[in-house]
Amino acid sequence: MDTVETLRDLIAFPTVSVNPNKSLIDYVAARLRAVGAAVTLIDDETGQKANLYATIGPQDVPGVLLSGHTDVVPVEGQAWTVPPFEMTSSNDKLFGRGTTDMKGFVASALCAAERAAQRALKTPLHLAFSYDEEIGCVGVRSMIDMLAAAPFRPLCCIVGEPTQMTIATGHKGKTGCKVTCRGREAHSALAPAGLNAIYLATDVINAIRDIQAEIEQAASRDADYDVPYTTLHVGRIEGGIALNIVPNIASFIFEIRNIAADDPDLILDLIRKRAKTFLAPLQDAFPEASIEIDVFNTYPHLSTEKEADVVSFVKSLTGGNGTMKVAFGTEGGLFSSKLGIPTVVCGPGSMDQGHKPDEFIARAELDKCDAMMARLLQRLEIGL
Repeated sequence: MDTVETLRDLIAFPTVSVNPNKSLIDYVAARLRAVGAAVTLIDDETGQKANLYATIGPQDVPGVLLSGHTDVVPVEGQAWTVPPFEMTSSNDKLFGRGTTDMKGFVASALCAAERAAQRALKTPLHLAFSYDEEIGCVGVRSMIDMLAAAPFRPLCCIVGEPTQMTIATGHKGKTGCKVTCRGREAHSALAPAGLNAIYLATDVINAIRDIQAEIEQAASRDADYDVPYTTLHVGRIEGGIALNIVPNIASFIFEIRNIAADDPDLILDLIRKRAKTFLAPLQDAFPEASIEIDVFNTYPHLSTEKEADVVSFVKSLTGGNGTMKVAFGTEGGLFSSKLGIPTVVCGPGSMDQGHKPDEFIARAELDKCDAMMARLLQRLEIGL
């Protein structure tokens, strides 16, 4: 099967993050085992989701790792004009959920692995296909733990998120937090007798906005990003049950997307300190008042030097000369920071098409990715 045919099969698995991905993983594992690859599956606690790690070629030396996630974002509420979980071809574009983000790369990597099995590789090819990347790089962590305990680790990693085959050397880190504010309920006609938890929440939100403004004026910058500084963003707020009740609880979620020069923990410490200043004058009258800030997800930034060997190596595979940094997060930061594997992001398609109705990838992008894979196999035959 070629890459387009494989992509058609992969799209047919509706691996939205809330759904299992095991059927897709079993499909990939069967194809790899059929050509003699060494395949390891790492199930989650439910047995309905799994990571896949595979090696083609020598088992006793480190090789080149191709990394991709198998989950996709939801289609509900989007105005699709084609079936999202069937591939539709039109005007040299292939439509379907996950075509760009990122089953196109997974399809190309799987086909490359099958071809690699027919060749005498001196350096092995590794595949790492994960689950639940879209909800915060969650699933891959068990595979990171497995590799951390392995006798050797891959020489380098290419994460195939969509970059139009340009090499990305970095992305920001992300920290997701929930803030829970507790006050005291009262009848709204006697509002001063209560402590409005929504007001507490908005005080913290205003503090977050103030800190964002301070960050924008600070010296820390990375001009390789479209937004060259660390950003803070509030994405959802909840509170109150009726207009005539002073709410006693309110909550919201926010994120920090940090450049390499900024420590998100220090930013969180600053938010917590300012929250305490709001509570201090209220504690005598309202001892139950509180503001809790809890981190529910975090992944590190990726920051690979432009002169790194992995960058030169992947340039030799793509034929490109430039590099970039991407606005979205990837699993690359985990491979780099947790395992010390030199990592870049490089894959077919553009994130401009990702997460949208009628998501598509151009056939030409898949052709470029397949060409990169062909050159990679040539290098692996020679040995690195």
